[in-house]
Amino acid sequence: QVQLVESGGGLVQVGDSLRLSCVPSGRVWSKNVMGWFRQAPGKEREFVAAIRWSSGTTYYDDSVKGRFTISRDDASDTVYLQMDNLKPEDSAVYYCAAAMISEYYPYENYHAASYDDWGRGTQVTVSS
Repeated sequence: QVQLVESGGGLVQVGDSLRLSCVPSGRVWSKNVMGWFRQAPGKEREFVAAIRWSSGTTYYDDSVKGRFTISRDDASDTVYLQMDNLKPEDSAVYYCAAAMISEYYPYENYHAASYDDWGRGTQVTVSS
């Protein structure tokens, strides 16, 4: 099992930036993909971005392409989500998640059901 702790959320204005961090612990070696999901009130949890640990290959939802960047720090195992040009529709609780996903099934990176371990989330609110 992998424990995940997110941080970096907050209240910002439209057009501002935030950087979320996710620090994993435990059996980190058992996972090869780290992802970010978000859930707004009354909505289902949705995919935001993911990164394959070994290759650095990244995946993004179309709604955040060009504005969000997922990255990793190999020394600390920390995964980041840099969010630029934030919009009110980006407001949600952001969750970090970990998974073991085959490189032959890249579509699985986009689905919450593929991820076994989840953090408790960090709130992002974008005010207009």
